[in-house]
Amino acid sequence: MVSWPAVPLLKPFRALRYDEGTAGPLDDLVAPPYDVITPEGRETLLARSRWNAVRVVRPDDPEEAARELADWRQRGVLVREERPAVWLLEEEFTGPDDVRRIRRGLVARVRLSPYGDVVLPHEGTFSAPKEARLRLLRATRVKPSPIFLLQHGTAPVPTGEPGFTAELDGVTSRLWRVDDPVEIERILAGVQGPLLVADGHHRYESALRFHEEDGTDATAHVLAVLVSIADEGLEIFPTHRLTSGAVPELDGRFRQTPLGGPGEAVGALAAVSRDHPAFVLLRSDGAALVEGGEQDLDTALVDSLPLSGVEYTASAAEAEQAVASGRATAAFIVRPPTVQQVEEFARAGVRMPPKSTYFFPKLTSGLLFSPFDE
Repeated sequence: MVSWPAVPLLKPFRALRYDEGTAGPLDDLVAPPYDVITPEGRETLLARSRWNAVRVVRPDDPEEAARELADWRQRGVLVREERPAVWLLEEEFTGPDDVRRIRRGLVARVRLSPYGDVVLPHEGTFSAPKEARLRLLRATRVKPSPIFLLQHGTAPVPTGEPGFTAELDGVTSRLWRVDDPVEIERILAGVQGPLLVADGHHRYESALRFHEEDGTDATAHVLAVLVSIADEGLEIFPTHRLTSGAVPELDGRFRQTPLGGPGEAVGALAAVSRDHPAFVLLRSDGAALVEGGEQDLDTALVDSLPLSGVEYTASAAEAEQAVASGRATAAFIVRPPTVQQVEEFARAGVRMPPKSTYFFPKLTSGLLFSPFDE
């Protein structure tokens, strides 16, 4: 366990949130985080409500997002909490494996710091998404979506009726407000480090850069949901690879075992020891289990191949369909890393390839906003 820095690491905040009496049902107002919003999905969200959070989370233009936020606050669509609070979050969902789960977390402000002993990354990032997030922060001066962090303490279990509830894409999010200073202190004291970025590396790094530019304490914290690494609802799902380019020839470094078909992929991978990487290669002419290589992770092994036109999906069935329809020349079915592997990489200061982990579900955006003014 690390020693906490002298500055307060965690703080409550005065949330900016929707007033359902003015804006309408919260189900119509929330959105996924920006990185999973497709153009078609964005149009669907825009059609649900004039006030949908997608206009702020993934705007056509950052300045337009700033104007929308100002207008919504003036109209009373968004209201500001009078008292600082932390929030208990409960997410109920069915995963891609058809298992029903509940994941619990704590919503608070986390002090930004360069990656090191307190906050640890596990994945690499791309420059373009960070630049887009940075422009949005500069224009709006609002934290539009929380970072997903793992911590080593225990998460409080909420009691009583939630303050509000929203459902999005099969995920039900419930929030309880905690604004009693003594209770806030007790809850925050239960958080133990180091904090591991599960999802939101681009947003965290953009917020840190914005704070370094701004240079004031108002921008020193980022909005985060902190989930215990021991939470029963915490699960990582795989991110499979698709290619529309040529399929590279696999040389003698790899052991290949023909499979009867795509339906055997998951079972074949489950039988492979975690001490070496593997993937299932799906092509129109068949499927094969591929083992070997010098990498530690399945995703690293696939990403070491000379692929072009790469796309990603969390669904093995979607990957199979893409190959069957001819949309992809091949699919690479992989296993997700374990939470233990993720932490080992992070503590060692080694980044996994981008799109190595999929902590399902993604956090819902639009439940709470946090302006950079505290």
